[in-house]
Amino acid sequence: MGIDPESRNLQGLTTFLHLVALNVLYLIACLPLVTAGAATAALYEVMLRYADEERGYLIRGFLVGLRRNLLRGTMVLLACGTPAAAAGFAAAFWLATGSALGTAAGVVAVLFTVYFSGALVHGLALAGRYDDAVGRVLRNALLLPVAEPLRTGALLLRPVATVSLWYVFPPAVVLLATIGFSVGAYLDALILHGVYRRRGGDPTALDPVSPHSGE
Repeated sequence: MGIDPESRNLQGLTTFLHLVALNVLYLIACLPLVTAGAATAALYEVMLRYADEERGYLIRGFLVGLRRNLLRGTMVLLACGTPAAAAGFAAAFWLATGSALGTAAGVVAVLFTVYFSGALVHGLALAGRYDDAVGRVLRNALLLPVAEPLRTGALLLRPVATVSLWYVFPPAVVLLATIGFSVGAYLDALILHGVYRRRGGDPTALDPVSPHSGE
């Protein structure tokens, strides 16, 4: 019996295997930690393109994007990830004091953590999506959490839900290791496309030079 390469079942299986391979490649690329920004930007690059037109090669596109986003992804990670981590540490410290002043300071630190975490996600996605200078990417990344609070909240809710699932049901780590990050980036891409459609014509928010072309 012959195998029809145009079969929807076969195409679905092929896409699933590509998502698994992409997930594994992403995790390997994040192992040095310093390359996590570039790896995440590259993941967003291929997933934004795939979610938009379902085109491009996921694996080859990721490898190309990893090299292309090495500088910008790392700069965004340092510029937004560092204050997010510092604010998160401060929030844990102040909330642990139990005092009224500590609680107030902790709440402020939590807000800063959420803001810079949202800016980090937007910045890595913008670095992957648009051929733009680091300064403009960071400027837009810092503007978008304020301009798009609901969508930014949705972007942050997804990883929080993933970590919560892992905490409640530890075997879920298998999903994270196979498709968790690639599928998660695809879901993020659907939200981000809504952001770009709404803000794309506003020169004070998103004024891209040009999106990355398909590989």
